[in-house]
Order: sequence, then structure tokens, then C-alpha cells
Amino acid sequence: MLKSYKTEINPTAEQRRIINRTIGVCRYVYNFYLAHNKEIYEIEKRFVSGIDFSKWLNNTFLPENSEFRWIKEVSSKSVKQSIMNAQRAFNNFFKGKSHFPKFKKKSKSDVKMYFVKTDAKVIIPCERHRIKIPTLGWVRLKEKGYIPTNSTTHIIKSGSISYKAGRYYVSVLVEEGKQIKPVLSDFGIGIDLGLKDFATCSNGKIYKNINKTSRIRKLEKKLKREQRSLSRKYENYKKLNNNLKGVATRQNIHKQKLKVQKLHQKLQNIRTDYINKLISELVKTKPMWITIEDLNVSGMMKNKHLSKAVAQQKFFEFRTKLSSKCNEYGIELRFADRFYPSSKTCYNCGCVKSDLKLSDRTYHCCKCGYTEDRDYNASLNLRDCQTYKTA
Repeated sequence: MLKSYKTEINPTAEQRRIINRTIGVCRYVYNFYLAHNKEIYEIEKRFVSGIDFSKWLNNTFLPENSEFRWIKEVSSKSVKQSIMNAQRAFNNFFKGKSHFPKFKKKSKSDVKMYFVKTDAKVIIPCERHRIKIPTLGWVRLKEKGYIPTNSTTHIIKSGSISYKAGRYYVSVLVEEGKQIKPVLSDFGIGIDLGLKDFATCSNGKIYKNINKTSRIRKLEKKLKREQRSLSRKYENYKKLNNNLKGVATRQNIHKQKLKVQKLHQKLQNIRTDYINKLISELVKTKPMWITIEDLNVSGMMKNKHLSKAVAQQKFFEFRTKLSSKCNEYGIELRFADRFYPSSKTCYNCGCVKSDLKLSDRTYHCCKCGYTEDRDYNASLNLRDCQTYKTA
């Protein structure tokens, strides 16, 4: 069984220099592969695979162009992985799963420093407070004891180091032994996701919308002010003609941009932590199955009045993590049909109320007189839904 762990690290100044340099080279090689493929396709009408490009880069291009020898000064595994990531982006485009690959920008880049266990006899050691990474050596962990340290039962296969908002993170893929799955109870749970409350469960629990709390609203208000300040710095930089003032202004722009990034990261961490705790609480009740709706999130995002609220709820992240956690516990995750009228159907008699409005927060059945909260009624219908797909 493979399981991933991600935590923050505290590298030294020299280790940060190596990480930044490796990420920069990987970004350059990624963009170089995209540009090379475009050029070859325009001339020869053929696609260059990642393996062929790697051979051409190491055997032909670099020996003939000594000014690019800095590409060989970083980890070769990281460079090779960036090439394969670019090939995967091309493959997804050919299959119609994504748009044409775009060049990676320095300020908006998700390129990572990749490392792997090269030899079967060699292990990547990890202790309670540090981990040994190839080309870096021992790197201190900020969260002690999170990554498993037993090298006999938990083997680190590979990993990557990423940089975001002034912080460095390590993500490792650990091979674990077979885990004993818990004994499940003979009941199910239906979950109705929404904007008023994040989730309403059929067991009576209601998880509030964390984006309506004072903590989130204060941070968003602060973020708005910092973004306004950043915009003003850009406008002032365009008006300056003095070179010395221009240098100082660029440094101030960089500082202000880092402030904005840190606020975005803080908001993201709060929302992600809330989702993780919610999912953990749900699966620990050990139900036999969990049913959620197959929401059309991309369609919901087209509503300009609700798009921001929908994006802040992180419905897709909730679905992905819930699927992974249910698989770990052996719980069956069901997806009700996208057009299943869970909110319009009476749980007591099954009558469908087609004229139900979004503003009607209480469901009242005209036939049997059943009255219940709209979201709770939907969660009961989802729990007992018979037409579904499994994860």
C-alpha cells in the first residue's frame, strides 16, 4: 500500500540555494521541451517523446553548447522528472483531458524538486525530526514524528520538495504493509453539500460553512487591502523614471507580493484543515456506505454571483479526499446521479415537488404534510438512493 505524507521543512541557507536552483533548472527544461516540440512539429510534423528529448539533450545539445552546462549541475532525476511531467501534459492534451500545455512562469509555477530511491538496497532514512534527501543531506522537519520512521515496515520510495509563499515542503511516497481494515457498522450516511452549510448529514450533524466565520472574513478583508497596495506599487513603478528608485520599487513589489501569497496560503490551509477534520470525523463513525451528489462544479462556477462562494467550498477536494479515506477504511463511496432530485423529493412519501425554489429552506410536502429542513431531507434521500455509481 502506497501512502503520501506532506510536511514543512526547515532547510539551511545552502540547502535553500540548491532547492531554488534545481527548481529553476527544472522549470527551464520543462519550457525547453515544450518549445522544442513545437519547433519539431512545425518542421517535421512529428512528436518528440520525453525519452528521445532527454537523449538529445544529454548527448547532442549540451556537448555542443557549453554555455548550458549549468543544467548538469543539479540533480539529474529532477530534470528527467520535469521532462516526463511535460510529456504527461502532452498526453493529456492528445486524449482531450486538458488544454495545450503552457509554459511555466517563475512567479506562478508548481515545479518541484524530485528525488527517488535509486537502489533497492539503499533506503532514504528518516528520523523523528529530520530526513535525508539525495543532493541535500539531512534536512530538518518542522512537524516532528509525522513521517513514519520505521524503515522495515515503511519504505520511502520517492518524494519531491516544493516552494510556496516563502515556505518549503517535502512530500514523500511511503510503501506500507497491509493494514487491517476496521469492522464497519450496518448503516449508511447521506451527505448534502451546499453553500449555506458546507455539509448536512443524514445522521443529524451539520457542518457549517467556514467561509462565513469572522476569522476568514477578517483575513479576506486584510487580503483585499494588501492586494490593493500591491496594485498601487505596480502602477507607481510604471511612472518612475529614476533607475535607483526603480530598483527599490521592485524590491518593495517583491515584498508585497510575498505578503499576498502568505495570506492566500493561510486561507487555503484553514479551509483544507477544516475539510480534513470533517472527513476524519465522518469515516470514524464507520458506516457501511457514504452517498454524496455528483456535483457539476464547473457548471456551478459559471454563475457569476455564486462562483466565488463555490470555489471557496472546495467541493472537488472534499470528494477526492473522501474517496481516498473511504478506500483506506473499506467504506463504499456512492455517487448519486447528477440529476437525482434529492432536494425536491419527499422522504416520507416519495412525491417530487417540481416547483421547489432555492429560497425555500424548509420542505413541505403537499400530499402527506411532511415538513423538514430542505438540506436534511436531501441527505436522507441520498442515503437511501438506489441509483448510484461507486468510486
